[in-house]
Amino acid sequence: MQAITDAELEAWHDYEVESRREIVALLRQISEKNQLVRVLIRGEADVCVTSILDVDPDSNTMILDRPVSRDQIQRIVAAGTVRCETSLDKIRILFGAKGLSEISYDGGTALRAELPASLIRLQRREFYRMATPVSNPVRVTIPMPAELGGKLEAFPLADISCGGIAILDNKQVLGTTIGETYVGCRLELPEIGPVMTSLQIRNSLDMTLLNNKTNRRLGCQFVDISRGNLAAVQRYITKLERERNARLAGLV
Repeated sequence: MQAITDAELEAWHDYEVESRREIVALLRQISEKNQLVRVLIRGEADVCVTSILDVDPDSNTMILDRPVSRDQIQRIVAAGTVRCETSLDKIRILFGAKGLSEISYDGGTALRAELPASLIRLQRREFYRMATPVSNPVRVTIPMPAELGGKLEAFPLADISCGGIAILDNKQVLGTTIGETYVGCRLELPEIGPVMTSLQIRNSLDMTLLNNKTNRRLGCQFVDISRGNLAAVQRYITKLERERNARLAGLV
């Protein structure tokens, strides 16, 4: 699970939970099931792992187990605000924690934080990769950098999720550098319409086909995608799921 970014939090606004009762219930379930919580200090690459020891809505606080590293504790407290990621019944949960302080707890020390005012709850379906049609492939148009001619190039998709897409670059014209970002990409979704987003390369795989030709599959993450465009992607995935289910049921 990769650390969340500002762009992701904005894109996932539609999955935000703001009900205090529901937030408390979710955090308590995470605590009761001893789920590990990954903590990211903003602007830092290292991540520490903790767990939720207690949730107290009366004092509007929760208690986090202290990390092993004393240095991490000091940085977390100094940061004041951190980001947390965990899962509950295979559903990804993202939330922020602020007002952090070190306290005495149960014969040792722990971290106390304010309860989050909201959290993001992502169902498995939101990250489910859906294969796109082969006979009539969905395509994404990517503006090439000036050093590559500066023109528009269209690439067929292999699959799509609400986190990003996998594209097939059989001419191998795109770079494979992890983190390389292409701005102003246009994704044409049949019966849904165009989706504009930036794409960031996250992984690359060169494949040899049965005819001995090579193809390159690039996993790309959506960056700076708007809520409206993300909703359009979700509608298209739902459409593909509905069509697949109908085929499996023999209805088409």
